[in-house]
Amino acid sequence: MDRFNLNSQLEHLQSKYVGTGHADTNKFEWMVNQHRDSYASYIGHHALISYFSVAQNESIARVKFEFVEKMLQPCGMPVPRDE
Repeated sequence: MDRFNLNSQLEHLQSKYVGTGHADTNKFEWMVNQHRDSYASYIGHHALISYFSVAQNESIARVKFEFVEKMLQPCGMPVPRDE
């Protein structure tokens, strides 16, 4: 009974949150989710974005813009899937 409950909770989380993955998630999709989550966290936390802007000698707005641009394709072009 516990196993069914655990699987039910896992399926609910996977349907609710995209980044948790599922049985058919490949390595590329997993890495894209990880990179996008990281960039979203950097943009959302002012201290982190300030750190990056000082380290790169750029304005905060420029660093935010670059991170948003990188969120489009953080790991390059997608790998063709064999279906």
